[in-house]
Amino acid sequence: MMPLTMAKTGETVTIRKITGKDEVRQHLAELGFVVDSDVRVVSEIAGNLIVQVKDSRVALDRSMANRIMI
Repeated sequence: MMPLTMAKTGETVTIRKITGKDEVRQHLAELGFVVDSDVRVVSEIAGNLIVQVKDSRVALDRSMANRIMI
């Protein structure tokens, strides 16, 4: 497993685990980041990511993206 920040632009990956406090995991789940769902990295700027999850694009800062393991 590795953090989402290690994924390359344009790559589609599957979420294996989400770490962090319960509130953080709940917030990410509400955005669509759940285990076994696919996420595509749209772009990456200075470690911050824009990802496509389900039918939405979501911006994540580096610290949030590091909590999502792929």
